[in-house]
Amino acid sequence: MRIIGGTARGRRLAPLTSGKRRGGLRIRPTTDRAREAIFNHLAPCFAAASPKVLDLFAGTGALGIEALSRGARTAVFADKSPAARGLIHKNLTLCGFLDRAVIKHCDLRQGLGGFRDDSDPFELVFIDPPYRSGLTPTLVEDLCRLDLIAAGGRVVCEDAAGTTMPQVLGECRLYDERRYGDSVFWLYEMETVHA
Repeated sequence: MRIIGGTARGRRLAPLTSGKRRGGLRIRPTTDRAREAIFNHLAPCFAAASPKVLDLFAGTGALGIEALSRGARTAVFADKSPAARGLIHKNLTLCGFLDRAVIKHCDLRQGLGGFRDDSDPFELVFIDPPYRSGLTPTLVEDLCRLDLIAAGGRVVCEDAAGTTMPQVLGECRLYDERRYGDSVFWLYEMETVHA
């Protein structure tokens, strides 16, 4: 697993050891091919500005780190697992992005209560929960309800092929859907303007 583009292009990220299990942790990293395709599609987000990024169920941190490499100003990584948070810290250090990142301990199955104090909304959000968990729609709606997505912000949701997602979640509207292997990505855009 490596960074595909930007200032850390080609940098290899630290993997999980022993067959993607460590301390009972299971991580299914987004493949390099899928990450490259999604970030090529998101290129205008980085050309127009330096987005603030949120990576939920961050795992190895690959999605948020890819965003930092491509010019995101900051990234917040959220994961419940101490092993995942340690791996994210290691990968941020390897890429030299630790000073532009925050790693949060969050049990996202319990919602987004830990984000109520975030004052600035995010321009780009990645949600990659355990496949077929059914958590994504509620999380997107919670992000909208808590005003955590900037006007025009993008939300990228990943799940297993065969999963379906609604056209509208809160104030976010689906504008694209892409499949790469066994994974499907739904791309939403926040429609409302925050007061």
